[in-house]
Amino acid sequence: MTLVSLSLILSGVLLNAVAQLLLKAGANQLGHFAFTWDNFVPMAWKMATQWSIFAGLACYAISVVVWILALTRVPVSQAYPLLSIGYVVNAFAAWAWLGEPLNSWRLGGIAVILVGVSLVARS
Repeated sequence: MTLVSLSLILSGVLLNAVAQLLLKAGANQLGHFAFTWDNFVPMAWKMATQWSIFAGLACYAISVVVWILALTRVPVSQAYPLLSIGYVVNAFAAWAWLGEPLNSWRLGGIAVILVGVSLVARS
């Protein structure tokens, strides 16, 4: 795998992770709500005007373009497992930014993911 290919894959992963974090931040600002026909339009408008939700969706769109560029250079069987790095990034970023818990079970899972990703990347 070339440096350009790896850079595209990691950029796509990071954009995807940022998108998730922005969507969660937007969801936190919206708060819990019941999505019913009565509040469909007001809640849809509230979601559409939430800057973090809009930014998260934009990050997703850009990540798709970057991912397609990566797939023109790397076999999908090698590139796709590298998306698992996003779980690692999200776990630490959600812990630092959103105050989500990061306990020993999650850290153990992250270690397993990193071992798996390193094995796939070397193959």
